[in-house]
Amino acid sequence: MAHQGSFEIDGKVLEALPNTLFRVELPDKRKVLCHLSGKLRMHFIKILPGDNVKIEMTPYDDGKGRIMYRYK
Repeated sequence: MAHQGSFEIDGKVLEALPNTLFRVELPDKRKVLCHLSGKLRMHFIKILPGDNVKIEMTPYDDGKGRIMYRYK
């Protein structure tokens, strides 16, 4: 469930960075820095480069986001 004022968009993971940070490419070719949501950390969901993910972003900062879901 999305937070108030945020929106969700799909993307593709380009690279994995330290501290569960990831570089994600959006469909409009922008690259954003994303971190994992708490549920993905809690359930040990592994994210690898090349995975398709759903990210949540706020309208205030278009350079950062949160990975909410990894598509199968």
